[in-house]
Amino acid sequence: MRGHRLFKYSIRTVFLVLTFLAGAALLGAGIAHAHNVTEGDAGYIQEIWGVKLIPFAYLGAKHMVTGYDHILFLFGVVFFLYRMKDVAIYVSLFALGHSVTMLAGVWFGWGLNAYVIDAIIGLSIVYKALDNLGAYRRWFGFQPDTKAATLIFGLFHGTGLATKILDYKISSDGLLPNLLAFNVGVEIGQILALLVILIVMGYWRKTPGFFRQAYTANVIMMSLGFMLMGYHITGYIVAA
Repeated sequence: MRGHRLFKYSIRTVFLVLTFLAGAALLGAGIAHAHNVTEGDAGYIQEIWGVKLIPFAYLGAKHMVTGYDHILFLFGVVFFLYRMKDVAIYVSLFALGHSVTMLAGVWFGWGLNAYVIDAIIGLSIVYKALDNLGAYRRWFGFQPDTKAATLIFGLFHGTGLATKILDYKISSDGLLPNLLAFNVGVEIGQILALLVILIVMGYWRKTPGFFRQAYTANVIMMSLGFMLMGYHITGYIVAA
């Protein structure tokens, strides 16, 4: 009984975290974009020269762990995945997409409008929440390829980060090894965030009210995605 009561508090914590992520995304002056780099980190990126593997790996891990957009999307991706094999496949697809466009975007200088990219990232959260709610099968009579969607949205997530890094004009001296180290850090951060999500989900799924609460959680997640989209679309219009 005590364990069940404690876990009820854990479920409430999940909802509180989701709400906090929305508030941080919309009200935090320091994180105007989903892939924003903090002021201190931006200054560091601009000032250093040469190969700095450990600092860049740290920055990559920090970005992933504190990146609310990544966490929300990963949360949606693994929500109804029960086998570790499936989790590994989907997370690997997301990591592949994220890594390709982040590395290529910075290396080749593919800079896109940050507001547009971040609005698409918000759309990825909406898409996954609706997928978890079974909306596409009800609306269109078929299920879109979830693996392809995960890979494609991973490409956009990586593009968002590349766009932000390009804004800070990272030094070309040691660029490739530093980018690779950053990407390794991102994957380490992703694994850490994923472990926390899977532990919470593992306990949550054992509770009798999981499916009822799952509906509410995905509605909240969808709402956060719409809020992020609206925020960045408004930003694009104002900045135009």
